[in-house]
Amino acid sequence: MTPKRPTAPTSAAARRPAHVAFVGAGPGDAALLTVAAVELLGSADAVITDQSTDPAIVTATAREGAEIVDAGHGEHGQRLTHASRAKLVVKTAKAHKGGLVVRLMDGDPATFNGLAEEAKALTKANIEFDVVPGVSAVSAVPSYAGVPLTAQGTSALHVVHVSGEKRPDVSAATSTDTTLVLLGQPEDLARTIGELLDAGASPETAVSITSSGTTTKQVTAEKTLGEAAEHVAGAESPLVVVVGKTVSLRSSMSWFETKPLYGWNVLVPRTKDQAGPMTKALLGHGATSEVVPTISVEPPRTPQAVDRAVRGLVTGRYQWIGFTSVNAVKAVREKFEEFGLDARAFSGLKIAAVGGVTADALRAWGLEPDLVPDGEMSARGLLEAWPPYDDVLDPIDRVFLPRADIATDTLVAGLQEMGWQVDDVTAYRTVRATPPPAPVRDAIKQGAFDAVVFTSSSTVRNLVGIAGKPHPTTVIACIGPATVKTAEEAGLHVDVMAPEATGASLVEALADHGRELAATALEAGEQPQRPSARRKKGKTATRRRKAKG
Repeated sequence: MTPKRPTAPTSAAARRPAHVAFVGAGPGDAALLTVAAVELLGSADAVITDQSTDPAIVTATAREGAEIVDAGHGEHGQRLTHASRAKLVVKTAKAHKGGLVVRLMDGDPATFNGLAEEAKALTKANIEFDVVPGVSAVSAVPSYAGVPLTAQGTSALHVVHVSGEKRPDVSAATSTDTTLVLLGQPEDLARTIGELLDAGASPETAVSITSSGTTTKQVTAEKTLGEAAEHVAGAESPLVVVVGKTVSLRSSMSWFETKPLYGWNVLVPRTKDQAGPMTKALLGHGATSEVVPTISVEPPRTPQAVDRAVRGLVTGRYQWIGFTSVNAVKAVREKFEEFGLDARAFSGLKIAAVGGVTADALRAWGLEPDLVPDGEMSARGLLEAWPPYDDVLDPIDRVFLPRADIATDTLVAGLQEMGWQVDDVTAYRTVRATPPPAPVRDAIKQGAFDAVVFTSSSTVRNLVGIAGKPHPTTVIACIGPATVKTAEEAGLHVDVMAPEATGASLVEALADHGRELAATALEAGEQPQRPSARRKKGKTATRRRKAKG
């Protein structure tokens, strides 16, 4: 059972120190947080983090207003001892009487963490606590590296955490049927590998060395035991080293670092509230993403027209309402809330949505659209699916189109040709966003991004307007023909076009392009490289040519 944050604590409970929950943060990938961990982080009054806790995990899960306490370092930047951390946990619990404090520990709280010391301190202070296990780096990092810890012929698993001057006995792990997992800092691991060789382990034993495990910065090197100490000494921490014959299975079991967009940094020019599904899909293919808003959505300058249209919708003025964007759904919904209306006001009205994302926004409101085009998800595709006005079957001949101030006339003209009377109403305005910070603008122009995904013509125009054109080595991916045309008019070479006008299709098309680039490199006998790495390689070659000249 996980503790629940009390909604109305009794006077006695309010005087008691906070309940403490030791929660495993996992090895780095936020997707490995347990359900219980997410629930507790979302209701905690304070979150106490470790020195290597990813801030993004806390930002994404902790409730607004929660106190964030660093248990990795002291006020002067010094690394805290186990005893200092234990005192800090007790102090924080006493400061949040009647509440909930989450002690977030890297990996699993009970595996190579200070759980025992901190739990003893809480017990001594008469403070209640729970323990929520997490995914340990011991098993997760090798799994993400494609290295199983056991296989046929493996009879033992030996795990050693190397820390400071302690000299663990690794002589029991020299057998060829034993898998050894080492965790620790590079200098400590290098010394332990030397001791393993001294204990009789074969220098030819296979070794995998993984840094930044389970994140999109993960790097795994395959070495022999004889080579490993030198490589480990120069690697970045934290490290997980696996020694044993199961490492040889990595060639067929590597699944994470071989994702088609692994390590790519993709620019997403959208507002943050719209970019969520796309950034999640990119992450699923191994890419990180940076969202740069190119437009700001604002109410119309004069709201009278949309006010009249919404009132007409309630009084039965329209046969249809057509939504051409998620922003249109949001704008009408906000008007409904302003007028004290709800989805019941749509009774008897037919609803059209331009595509799946807009349809999902309507469903989130409790509305099921009557018309969603099967083909092209655009104003043109919606027009092709829209039925003509029939004076026998249609009791009302009027359509309400709540749209942006910059919407084209294609849909309006087409509906009018089919006999419909159209109220084309500006429900919201799109204005160009403020330019991103200078480092982001420089990254865009200098090729630090591997790809940019454009979801509309306006995102192309606005990004170029506020940040400049992406570097020629950056892969340009567009959602449809109209966006491709705009990108080409802006002087960009388009590499990818989505087969369907959806964000999901655009990401899949970019992933396919990544697979093609990797396959081409392998056919040429080269290792696949990210587009930004090719840009760096090109710069180096240019400098060498200039030096020779």
